[in-house]
Amino acid sequence: MTDASVREFKMPDVGEGLTEAEILKWYVQVGDTVTDGQVVCEVETAKAAVELPIPYDGVVRELHFAEGTTVDVGTPIIAVQVAGAAPAEVPAQAPAAEPKTDQEPKKEGRQPVLVGYGVSTSATKRRPRKGPEVAVSRAPTAIQSELNGHGTPAAAPEAGPRPLAKPPVRKLAKDLGVDLATVVPSGPDGIITREDVHAAVSATVTAPAPAPAAEAPAPQAPAPVPSYDTVRETRVPVKGVRKATAAAMVGSAFTAPHVTEFVTVDVTRTMKLVEELKQDKEFAGLRVNPLLLIAKALLVAIRRNPDINASWDEANQEIVVKHYVNLGIAAATPRGLIVPNIKDAHARTLPQLAEALGELVTTAKEGRTSPAAMQGGTVTITNVGVFGVDTGTPILNPGESAILAVGAIKLQPWVHKGKVKPRQVTTLALSFDHRLVDGELGSKVLADVAAILEQPKRLITWA
Repeated sequence: MTDASVREFKMPDVGEGLTEAEILKWYVQVGDTVTDGQVVCEVETAKAAVELPIPYDGVVRELHFAEGTTVDVGTPIIAVQVAGAAPAEVPAQAPAAEPKTDQEPKKEGRQPVLVGYGVSTSATKRRPRKGPEVAVSRAPTAIQSELNGHGTPAAAPEAGPRPLAKPPVRKLAKDLGVDLATVVPSGPDGIITREDVHAAVSATVTAPAPAPAAEAPAPQAPAPVPSYDTVRETRVPVKGVRKATAAAMVGSAFTAPHVTEFVTVDVTRTMKLVEELKQDKEFAGLRVNPLLLIAKALLVAIRRNPDINASWDEANQEIVVKHYVNLGIAAATPRGLIVPNIKDAHARTLPQLAEALGELVTTAKEGRTSPAAMQGGTVTITNVGVFGVDTGTPILNPGESAILAVGAIKLQPWVHKGKVKPRQVTTLALSFDHRLVDGELGSKVLADVAAILEQPKRLITWA
């Protein structure tokens, strides 16, 4: 094998300026045949989990890093002997692999999400992969010795097609100890969903234990589960989305001088309008909730006060006023807090905004938010009210000048038309960058949002 016959695939920048990514899972091993566009691994960046395709046809010669390793962008992660090159002996470090049922080749016809190279429609050919506990650089004899304890390879189980599931579902199954090969899929085209995994866990818990054989010795008592008192600490590595969020929040808090203003507002009429829109045919099948009208109210307030939609350019000592609104919505996910945004939200009608909000929330919950969807935001809404919290003092997202926190909507006594009546009330909090937003501008924006929510008919007259 000559040097020209081997191509090194480098860790790409999958999120516009990211410097590193963690290898979550390898889908191939040394000796596997790969084709152009085939997904070879899943990585987690500071913004999302992404599947990486290989841009070559050939045979895998080396995996440079093990799963769980954080790799700098631009570093080679896999070596492939390209198709048509002279065959070479498999390196001595290529281990005999113990197949793992839930990591077999992808089912023919699956259309994986690829980054930068399109979708591969060809079937893949791969030898069974090893379990993650076996290092890729160990000699075959050492692996065989571990498999059966006597230096001879253990019998390998027959491999089946790799179950279809999205990366977040695979991670959930791994965390819960569920073998995807045993899960009955309910999704379209035989895709396993999160509900299917949870159902498999429930079935395992409720299934009766088989009666032991007469000759079998009495089972030993299970080891006691550590209690709260015995497990004093748990250490969780800070990486991926959570690491990036922490760095961004620290940078924002100590760079932009934050000011937060609050207003408590009667949103009874807004809640009534929400119920009316749910019955409107134009909103059939769309997610209609108070957040939709709050988002629209903020967009109207920005139109009336455009200087709030800006950013501070420290390098050029300039204030950059944006004539478009990419509306960020903070979302809590298993990977941490992310803030995807709706591009050009200012130009969307109310039904279009409802559709975009629904897609944003669904994508975030499923862990499918792309890095591009989390970049370029201009202003953000964070809804702490869903947790029963009255309000908060939110920290600005880097590059933005304002963020609106929405508190819980509660029935409270309120003076309405001269009488104390039970009304739907919430508290809004607006944090802004005091370098470019003074108290007058921040107050006007918050007052406009409150006025619209109190009298939602202003959406028509002010929009």
